Amino acid sequence: MDRGTTDHPGTPAPQRPSRAARDIPGQGGRVPLAPHPDRLLPPEPSQRDIARRLYESVRDLPVISPHGHVEAQLIADDEAFTDPASLLVTPDHYVTRLLHANGVPMNELGLRDGDTGAAPAEPRAVWRAFCEHWHLFLGTASRQWIEAELHDVLGVTVQPSAETADELFDELSERLRRPEFRPRALYEAFGIEVLATTDDPADDLAHHRALADDPSWSGRVVPTFRPDRYLDATKPGWPSALDALAEASGIDTGDYAGLVCALENRREYFRTHGATATDHSAPDAGTLYLDAGEAQRLFERVRSGAAGPEDARALSRQLLGEMARMSGEDGMVMALHTGVRRGHHPETFRRFGPDTGHDIPLQAEFTTTLQPMLERFGTNPRFQTVIFTLDETVFSRELAPLAGFYPSVYLGAPWWFLDAPRAMQRFRDAVTETAGFYRNAGFIDDTRGFCSIPARHDTARRVDAAHLASLVAEHVVSEDDAATVIRDLHDRQPRTAFRL
Repeated sequence: MDRGTTDHPGTPAPQRPSRAARDIPGQGGRVPLAPHPDRLLPPEPSQRDIARRLYESVRDLPVISPHGHVEAQLIADDEAFTDPASLLVTPDHYVTRLLHANGVPMNELGLRDGDTGAAPAEPRAVWRAFCEHWHLFLGTASRQWIEAELHDVLGVTVQPSAETADELFDELSERLRRPEFRPRALYEAFGIEVLATTDDPADDLAHHRALADDPSWSGRVVPTFRPDRYLDATKPGWPSALDALAEASGIDTGDYAGLVCALENRREYFRTHGATATDHSAPDAGTLYLDAGEAQRLFERVRSGAAGPEDARALSRQLLGEMARMSGEDGMVMALHTGVRRGHHPETFRRFGPDTGHDIPLQAEFTTTLQPMLERFGTNPRFQTVIFTLDETVFSRELAPLAGFYPSVYLGAPWWFLDAPRAMQRFRDAVTETAGFYRNAGFIDDTRGFCSIPARHDTARRVDAAHLASLVAEHVVSEDDAATVIRDLHDRQPRTAFRL
């Protein structure tokens, strides 16, 4: 904030409006926060009427959330949220990355600096920084989600700004202490029917067990098996990760066969606790299928440190191939979130850790990369995979044709940088004419922000209503068929694709 100047030493400088308030029209003073009821619906009146009817038909459907990063402990402990900054700003890399890009240091956003060990900024200061830069989110999908969180979930009626920051902080901190804003009450208010978490295979799932054993809890929170740290042999911490897996499974991971057996053991543990899917964030979807002897020799070279990067990458592909083989045997759905350069800025990764906004998409290829896996398991009725990408150039060229042939392949919703309204529309345009609506896995919110779950699902329902309304107006589908499709996209398809 610009603190102004003073003519007399020792006299406090007069407070001036923030740069945002001075330079951005409408940001000074108190601006109402009132998301438009027709947001994201078509501007043409007749299509908008169709879209309204379609949206109304699914607006209050239960939320099926088959992939996300909200932790089971949040629901199990059911502790009140402390303040709006800790809830809406610090854990949301969509928010922190854009603020950082516009000059707000990470350590001013509530993130602990691993270099200095200094305590992170106080929540009120974090919230002030967010409010002062509210204009930066104009036009972004994050702006729509946050507006819906603030208005629809938290009852805020004035926009964040430098002038309203403290007032909103106090108002929201008080509101979050109320019983109706605790996690379990919000779970019910959001209409969530099932919430899938993302969990390390060595996790004992104690919080999932606590929820399952709690007679006062009627919701459904299921784990998802996320074995990346045990499959990615290119990472420096891979050998120590195998030790943690050995401890959790009780199986020696000192050789290749033991590692595979330990992974199978933990998959079964997760299945007995309600898991229906595994999730993988490999750099690409490539798999290998070496014979047992060759796999063991490769494992020995990598584990001993004698192998180069190519051998480590080959072992990682081999282990991903084992995951596909296991899915064909135990029926757990294999979700592939691939094509990301993690930790693009090493200094930020070192100081503030992963998932802090500097993971960047890569160009993707699937036709050749998936062929070894689909050759073996693509027509196996027990095998099922959901493919996600951050490269929209492959939607129509590769993914839609693959899903249009293989009964095991479902198209994952636009994810991460593509989970924005116009990208969702481009996805529908690109894949539907080839694969139809029913090779799609529905919508995933993929969020750590608990209060953004209903906002994200609402956005997806509005986008699908708009897309289907255009098809109805063009007489491609009837309105009755469109009503069936939009309901299936947000109910049947996620249940089917993730075997929920």
